[in-house]
This record gives sequence, C-alpha cells and structure tokens, in this order.
Amino acid sequence: MNYSKYIEKYYFLFLFFHLFLWTLIPSISNLNLPLDTIEALAWGSDLKWGFVKHPPLSAFAVEIFYNLFGNRDWAYYFLSQLFVITAFYFVYLLSKDIFKNNFLAIISVLLLEGIFFYNYTTPEFNVNIAQLPFWSLACFFSWRCLKSDKFFDYVLLGLFIGLGILSKYLFIYLAIGIKFLFLYLIYKKRKIRILNVFAAGLVALLIISPHLIWLSENNFISINYGLQRTGGLGSITDHFYFPIMFVLKQIVLLIPFFIMSYFLIDKLKIKKIKMNNKLLFLFFVCIIPIFLMLCTSFLLGAKIRTMWMTPFYLLTGVLFIEIIGDKLNIKKIKKFAFVFIFFFLLSPMTYLTVSIISDSKRTDYPGKEIAILIENRWYKNFSNDIKIVVGDEWYAGNLSYHLASRPKWVNDLKGKTSNIKSEDGVIYTGN
Repeated sequence: MNYSKYIEKYYFLFLFFHLFLWTLIPSISNLNLPLDTIEALAWGSDLKWGFVKHPPLSAFAVEIFYNLFGNRDWAYYFLSQLFVITAFYFVYLLSKDIFKNNFLAIISVLLLEGIFFYNYTTPEFNVNIAQLPFWSLACFFSWRCLKSDKFFDYVLLGLFIGLGILSKYLFIYLAIGIKFLFLYLIYKKRKIRILNVFAAGLVALLIISPHLIWLSENNFISINYGLQRTGGLGSITDHFYFPIMFVLKQIVLLIPFFIMSYFLIDKLKIKKIKMNNKLLFLFFVCIIPIFLMLCTSFLLGAKIRTMWMTPFYLLTGVLFIEIIGDKLNIKKIKKFAFVFIFFFLLSPMTYLTVSIISDSKRTDYPGKEIAILIENRWYKNFSNDIKIVVGDEWYAGNLSYHLASRPKWVNDLKGKTSNIKSEDGVIYTGN
C-alpha cells in the first residue's frame, strides 16, 4: 500500500471539513456579514487602486465574488475559507519539500488549528485574511529559489510579494525577511544570482506600481491611516509598555498551539540547535518578520493590534517540527489526534454559541430588512434606480451590498456632485 497517498487523502479531507464548517456555521448563525467584509464590498462597488484605509486587493476579491454570486452571504464566508485553505495547502507543499515526508508536512498544518487566526476569526474576510495565500506562496517560492536559483521561481516570488503588498502593507515585513535571507546568502557566497533577486524585486514593483501612483495622487492617505492606527510617538513609557504587551499577547494566543505541540514531543529536553539551510530559511521568513513587528512597537511606541499578526504564524508548525527533530514521538500520535479534534471542533462550536447567545454584534444588524424597507419606500416615490449611497462604510456599505441596484458607495459627495447624472438616485445615511 502507498501510505504516502493514503495520508495525503486525510489531509485533503481535513481541508474540506475546515472549508465546509467555517462556511456553514457563520452562514446559518449570522444575520449580516461582518464589518470588514461589508467595508471591502463597499470599496468594491467603486473599484480604485487604493482606498482610505488599505490597498485594493481585498476589494477586488469580494467584487469578483459579488459578480459571481450577488448578495448571498455564504459566498463571502466561502471566499474567506478559500484564502485560508490555499495558504494551508502551500504550507503543506513547502513542508513536504523541506521534510520529504507527507506525515510531517500534514502535522505542520494541523498544528495551525491551535492558532485562532486560522479558525475563529476567519469568517470575517478582510485584509488580514487576504494576505494568507500570498504569504504562504511567497515563502514557498523563496524556498524554491533558495534550492534551485531558477529565474522563473524568482518571477513568481516577485508576483506573490506584489500581490501580498496589495493585500496589506504589513506584508512588507515578510518581504524584508526574504530580502535579508538573499542578502545573507549572497554575503556567504552561496549559489544565488543577484540578477534573479533583482528580477523578483522588479516584478513586485511592477505589480504594486498602479497603487503607488494612486498613493502619490491621494497624498499617501492609506499609509497615514495605518500610522495613525498604531497610536505611535506617544509617551516614553509606550516604547516599553506596548512591546511587552505585544510579547505577552503572542504567548497567550499560542497556548493552544503549545498544548497540541506537547503531545508530539517525546521528552521536554533542551538541546543545542544546529543551524542548517532549513532553519536558516525558517528563521528569516518566520522569526524575522515577528521580530521586526516587535522592533516597530519599541521604536515608535506603537500598539500592535493582535489581528495584524494573522499571517505571521503560518510557518510556526514547520519551524516547530524542524526544531524538535528526533524528539517527535509518533507513538503519541493518537493523543495528538484527540487534542487536534478537540480544538478543531471547539472553535466552530464556540463561534456558533457566541453568535446564538449574543444579539448585539455587527453580524446581528438587520441590513437586508432595512434595504427592503428603503427599496419599497423609494419605488413608491421614484421610478429611477438608486445608484449612489452616501455615508460610512457600515451603514451606507450595507445598503450598497443589499440593495438590488448595487449602488456605488461614497463616503461623502464633496467635490463629486458634478459626476452625478440627473437620473441617478442618491441616498444619504447618517446625518
């Protein structure tokens, strides 16, 4: 029997159930889409190469799905899970190439179910989720470049780094880690052609160039927004308080991961870690980006919001298995399986319970009912369609999503009234 293929079937079964559960449960428990998803849909109704808060890729993704499925909520939960399991799949491919072992590759992904970024928070499609597949793809092709130094791998690396930056600016931390990796290898006179590294950078720059043009035309508004969100450059104590809180939060959120990991280790014994190509690679793409976030918090006195770390832990399972090496105890796999199933089911059951018990969440907002009331009132008085909704991303964004005419969302009409046609119906929300 080919046990390798047999094990792989279980892995694809895991991906299917993850996709199925995390699409089904929010679809049946939520009345309305979450805030960030509605926000992305609002931006998608009038696509540009950038928006006040973020680069454009998340808006492009939801707008593609809107054109395919319309305002069916389950489609956007499905979209979010597609991004998650795509990331899982390429983490698996990378791990399989590193360890030459399907079983270890699968374990490196199953461990991620112990991190709530990859389960409980995933129904809300946002810029953090949008980074996930490109993060894992960039890591995968970085490894391919390290191994074979082929030009086409560098082109693909540049492509996925560019798409990652178009998802969220924090992707740059991974790009810096990858850059440091190649600079170190070049310094050590490894087989790395500088021209190939330059080609990857050029491709990434070409991918993000339309957004850079948009930024320059809009006074770098989204970068300024990101800096404001950190709350940096405060008091001196912030330079110590926020980094300490950052470290403590990372430890707490990784507790389920550590619990799952414990059931794979033979003996808790510290031994000297020998640096090799695998550990060197994982250090630069896994540890360095997290360290850079810590440095950012320390230098700017900036508060690092927990959700910003969503993609940073994708390779923690791979790193863990590489570090423990021969301490991995296959005999404990049944215990690990029970713990894994516990956490795998705990997250969706917790999500469902919270959703049922609480009735004051954003996902309880009656967006569809409000849109129906507005449409009925509108068409009693007017014959033209609603083409524009004005207001914030939540109230006006919900109307843009739920109304049958799919009106464009705009935050305000300042300087935009000349673009409105006489037959365009306009609705204001808020004051």
